[in-house]
Amino acid sequence: MTRSWTVVMVAGLALGVLGSSLRAQEHAQGSVAQTAVTHDEAVRMGLEVIIGLEEDENSGQWPYEGVYRVGRQIPVGYKVGGTAIACLAIALSPGFADDDARQQAVGRGIDFIAASTSHALMNPEYDGGYDVRGWGYTYALLLLLELEKRSLIPDDRRDVAKAATNFYLSAIQSTEIPQAGGWNYARGQGRNAVSPASPFMTGPTLQALFLAARLNYDVDSGVVERALASLERGRAASGELVYSGDATERRAGGVPGATGRMLIAESTLFLAGRSSQANIRGALDAFIVHWDHLEARRAKSGTHEPPYGVAPYYFYYAHLAAAQAIELLPQRERAEYRRRVADLLMKTRANDGSWNDRVFERSAAYGTAMALLALQAPSLGSIPRWVPPLPPATPEDSAKNP
Repeated sequence: MTRSWTVVMVAGLALGVLGSSLRAQEHAQGSVAQTAVTHDEAVRMGLEVIIGLEEDENSGQWPYEGVYRVGRQIPVGYKVGGTAIACLAIALSPGFADDDARQQAVGRGIDFIAASTSHALMNPEYDGGYDVRGWGYTYALLLLLELEKRSLIPDDRRDVAKAATNFYLSAIQSTEIPQAGGWNYARGQGRNAVSPASPFMTGPTLQALFLAARLNYDVDSGVVERALASLERGRAASGELVYSGDATERRAGGVPGATGRMLIAESTLFLAGRSSQANIRGALDAFIVHWDHLEARRAKSGTHEPPYGVAPYYFYYAHLAAAQAIELLPQRERAEYRRRVADLLMKTRANDGSWNDRVFERSAAYGTAMALLALQAPSLGSIPRWVPPLPPATPEDSAKNP
């Protein structure tokens, strides 16, 4: 019997919001632009927004902000992750090779991301619990690999970038959830505690590992296979992905809150030969049909509000996941889905050219970067497929193939 798929990344970054100033909330919600702009103009203005939101002067930081704090400060994992996503949009948008200001900005971002490897709260030998350093690991690795793939790392930063790449790759692999596989920012206390994996964190992290393997880094296939299995276990019979853990352990909570994680999971599984274009298409259709439920929570306080448990921080994460998923469909289907997702994105673009799904002003850098990456997904190329390494040859194999 065919499974009914009527309902699915770069994390996106996820944590709750308890509130903020009225000024920040007004800025985050913005007034939706009434004047139509071209694709190129939207990208140009979005880049200006991101560049203008660099913290302090020439700090190389574009922190993502949620309500979670460590010592009343934005945790370093959010600083690294937000910076990496902003730099991805700056570097992968057209014209980067001829724009010295953008190149200098990304160079500063590389410096910050590399320096953060020595921060105490980026140490992968931590004791679990509620912690967001994993978002930093994932998006820092994605940025550094994408820059390496495109030969965009300056000569004078190659050594430090390579060292940081190896650090973040090692950190990801050493912090997989024991036995269950995958990753989650909220996990049991204790380094060896078995906890449920989160699909919306596991999906982008796996994609970073796929890219690392393609670039000939040493990726542990066992880590990848266990994480893929955790995604498969999270599928409900309808195709919905539960928030975390195994679908058999709990009743699915309703599709609208699941669309972003459905998209990232099906795309990631497809890249590993464990899903289908039909599943991806069903996840995309669910995203479009239930988009209003996501929009109802954009730039609002609170987190998993009823009836569907939709949180604001899923919003642009889901759009980027949708845009990436489209590029995995047959060529003849892509144009219409691209148009639909682009139209939905432009509905929430503020007059100043920014996108923000939070009530915090600085998180417009993250939202705008995710939107620009989504708009430009057709030209960015898809994440590489996962090809498990062949098992080592045995003496019997040698005898069969002299």
